[in-house]
Amino acid sequence: MTFRKAEWPRRLRSQEWFGGTSRDHIYHRSWMKNQGLPADLFDGRPVIGICNTWSELTPCNAHLRDLAQRVKHGIYEAGGLPLEFPVFSTGESALRPTAMMYRNLAAMDVEEALRANPLDGVVLLVGCDKTTPALLMGAASVDIPAIAVSGGPMLNGWFRGERVGSGTALWQMSEAIKAGAMTREDFLDAEQAMSRSPGSCNTMGTASTMASMAEALGMALSGNAAIPAVDSRRRVMAHMSGRRIVDMVRDDLKPSDILTREAFENAIRANGAIGGSTNAVIHLLALAGRIGIDLTLDDWDRLGRDIPTIVDLMPSGRFLMEEFFYAGGLPVVIRALGEAGLLHKDALTVSGASIWDEVKDVRNWNEDVIRPVGQALTPHGGIAVLKGNLAPRGAVLKPSAASPHLMRHRGRAVVFEDIDDYKAKIADEALDIDENSIMVLKNCGPKGYPGMAEVGNMGLPPKVLRKGITDMIRISDARMSGTAYGTVILHTSPEAAIGGPLAIVRDGDMIEVDVPARRLHLDVPETEIEARLEAWQPSVPVPESGYARLFHTHVQGADTGADFDFLTGQRGKAVPRDSH
Repeated sequence: MTFRKAEWPRRLRSQEWFGGTSRDHIYHRSWMKNQGLPADLFDGRPVIGICNTWSELTPCNAHLRDLAQRVKHGIYEAGGLPLEFPVFSTGESALRPTAMMYRNLAAMDVEEALRANPLDGVVLLVGCDKTTPALLMGAASVDIPAIAVSGGPMLNGWFRGERVGSGTALWQMSEAIKAGAMTREDFLDAEQAMSRSPGSCNTMGTASTMASMAEALGMALSGNAAIPAVDSRRRVMAHMSGRRIVDMVRDDLKPSDILTREAFENAIRANGAIGGSTNAVIHLLALAGRIGIDLTLDDWDRLGRDIPTIVDLMPSGRFLMEEFFYAGGLPVVIRALGEAGLLHKDALTVSGASIWDEVKDVRNWNEDVIRPVGQALTPHGGIAVLKGNLAPRGAVLKPSAASPHLMRHRGRAVVFEDIDDYKAKIADEALDIDENSIMVLKNCGPKGYPGMAEVGNMGLPPKVLRKGITDMIRISDARMSGTAYGTVILHTSPEAAIGGPLAIVRDGDMIEVDVPARRLHLDVPETEIEARLEAWQPSVPVPESGYARLFHTHVQGADTGADFDFLTGQRGKAVPRDSH
């Protein structure tokens, strides 16, 4: 740690709005006072924004109003002035065509709100999948003191004596119906057991993964990630984070002080240890781009390749986030990484202490849930980055959720030109496909879908499921829900919609997958590949107007985080003009 605290007291940014006797100072203060704020709240104390992604359209975040009040208590106690404001809430469960399309929009909303308003620091209230990276990205671009508070996961689901994991059970039961192993009536009964409390997914899906990433990066207080939404300790975490942000402003502890290369390397290794979502790849790449860290897919593969997955949670394992919390949560995992020599122990956190100081004394209370390294769920977790003539800029796979027998495989391609083509063909008994085939889905990347939807974990054809087969290799330029599982190769770059090699794969082509060798190869002569690419014509139209056109025109590839080309880097907190 090299951070040096700023001198205190000093004149803060908010005083440019509130700290004087001019017409404009009086203008800014007097309108704020219509909310019943006493005059002495504008005396130069830290003004803290509470950036709230609460929305009833985002069920995972529908309880954040209560947490905002707890944050306010902490801010007031520490001598700050809390001011809550809403930002666009990217709800995964209902937003179409995909919440990923709006992550960058939410990040823009956050960035502009922080820069344009009289704020000295901000508490980021996050939960559902894209809200965490969006708010971190926006805050990183402005670089005022910021701390993340997650809404927490739901309680375990239970159905007929079995755990029901958010999303994971949905995919499993849907396949069971197609295989004739479950009735529609049972499926409807199970629906009532899936979401039995406020909070985000109770599996190690993307919401829990990104909460863990915020903690591993040092952008949330230690222990934040796993506390269930309805546990009173979640309110305590919000309260303590409110207290802490005031001191962060006094110290001038900013995202750029915390989000170092070492912090990202810690997070990548933590993602491997928890069996985290492939979506973490795309979000951390985008966040690194905002803060100016040169993070690449090769870093993900290098750093995560030999990380054992020690957290036995769905979709990779057996348990759910409630048990993960009771076992000790992410601090136990981070301590295990440190003891194995896989942690940058001096990395700074929002607490002002190093990440190692935060976790060195924690205990593992359940070694069935958080396993010893020698009894890992899989010895080689992390994210595998495959490259080859089918994915020149890379594709990703989650080994802990894949089938070992498919790690090396050669199969015949069965091609779906887009998601509609897949839906039209997959249930056709005449479809020429078997368990040795490789399913290939095109035009579902950032530009293709648009937004890069979570459709990469294509359901298997019913005639294969009826054989008792539960996994096949699937390749696409799409994403996959963090709650999903299977030997699914994702984020293939360049994407098909811009003429990447995926675009010219045909039915019957042979594809070779070698995960240990990190190879993804289209077994077609190079001259044939060149001829097909030369003849290729785009099939995805450019939207005529609106945000969809902005997205299509400016979104970058999955291999660099799918941020907008004009949003990479920091733009800072300075506002060059007065409003009156």
